[in-house]
Amino acid sequence: MNYRHAFHAGNHADVFKHITTLAVCDALLAKPSPLFALDTHGGRGLYALDSNSAQRTGEAEAGIGRLIAEAPRHPAITRYLAAMKACRAQHGPTSYPGSPWLLAHALREEDRIAVCELLPEEAAQLKANFAGDPRVATHTRDGYEAMKALLPPRLGELRYNRGLVLIDPPYEAQLLEFDTIIAALRDALVRWPNACYGVWYPIKLRRSLNQFFRRAATLPVKSSLLAELMVHPDDSPLRMNGSGMLLLNPPWQFDTTMREALPLVQKALAGSDGSWRVEWLKQAD
Repeated sequence: MNYRHAFHAGNHADVFKHITTLAVCDALLAKPSPLFALDTHGGRGLYALDSNSAQRTGEAEAGIGRLIAEAPRHPAITRYLAAMKACRAQHGPTSYPGSPWLLAHALREEDRIAVCELLPEEAAQLKANFAGDPRVATHTRDGYEAMKALLPPRLGELRYNRGLVLIDPPYEAQLLEFDTIIAALRDALVRWPNACYGVWYPIKLRRSLNQFFRRAATLPVKSSLLAELMVHPDDSPLRMNGSGMLLLNPPWQFDTTMREALPLVQKALAGSDGSWRVEWLKQAD
């Protein structure tokens, strides 16, 4: 695997994914029972936007840079920007939080987090970044294998009945990755059916995703939701034109939150060139 997220940290896909992830966390936190979160492809969890990797692509300027400049007023966006501010207060003005950092920032003392990263160099940095947080366990292992090993989550005598599994692979296998994702979800839903599962996916040509959507609609859950943000028309297979999140067992009224927030994110990042959608694949009765 050759993918390094440091080149892409803070881009439009990260902004979308992280707003969505924080909104899911906040919705889950509305209930007092403890949560468990599993991030299957966590990277290093924390990035520097002044690094050579980030500067080489400049993708953050069109992502988090634009969102900070525009600062649209919606609770989900304000929440994300507040997390950005907290990260930079702790780690420096050019720092950028990955999803493991955001999970640790959002969740409570009684909650627990497991983060997986397969690349040894990235995993070592991930471990160093969370060495002082007893809530976070880092694993140098394949994230799909970890879903089998760690779900359902049991820590000591405590079993966690609620939580989030975030699946965000690098898609080096391209569309074949979806075969692995669907199989992992089917197995995980047997093991931990009450969890919310979030699958991030890149969008080049949306029609190439139709088979994935059809298969996702057959998964044994009461509800499944698609949320997407496009910064370009989905007519070029040579670039990532946008990204989406498949949410299984999404929190109550989460679709409303996304329908309100995504038009504002689209306007800030893409203007009239962009688009968004929130659509149910399966809706509970």
